[in-house]
Amino acid sequence: MPEVRLVRRYRFSAAHRLHTPLLSDEQNREVYGKCNNPYGHGHDYTLDVCVREEIDPARGRAISVDALDQFVESVVLKQFDRRNLNVEVAEFATLVPTTEVLAEVLARRLAAAWPIAFAGHPARFEKLRIWETKRNIFEVVAPVPAPQESTRDEIIESCSQGS
Repeated sequence: MPEVRLVRRYRFSAAHRLHTPLLSDEQNREVYGKCNNPYGHGHDYTLDVCVREEIDPARGRAISVDALDQFVESVVLKQFDRRNLNVEVAEFATLVPTTEVLAEVLARRLAAAWPIAFAGHPARFEKLRIWETKRNIFEVVAPVPAPQESTRDEIIESCSQGS
């Protein structure tokens, strides 16, 4: 059977302030404009997760949408929805939470947890796309995860501690 791509859409809201200690306050204002507001601002993000797989001839479908939903809920939505990215997400202690960087962080988290959550399943996490606004859309191809000895519970627990 041919390979298909399943794209599933999710939504979450988060706040952030674009600011880096590597630049002066004036430079931060120049680079990030209104997004450098000291009180931050929020977005209603739209996230597309793209999975690639051959259709199972016996079932006539690819990966279970319910399994994918549960996976994205535990790895992304519970960790990022209604959060202040600068304060509540570990990666952003050292990274500027631009949507470009947010897309990379989400892709790394999904790629790291995928082989544990879907061990032995032929579906592959291929890429994600995130809308910050109707006009700002970012896409990241899934990184190849480093080999790990972690269990699914350890992956989920480490994601929980990161937020």
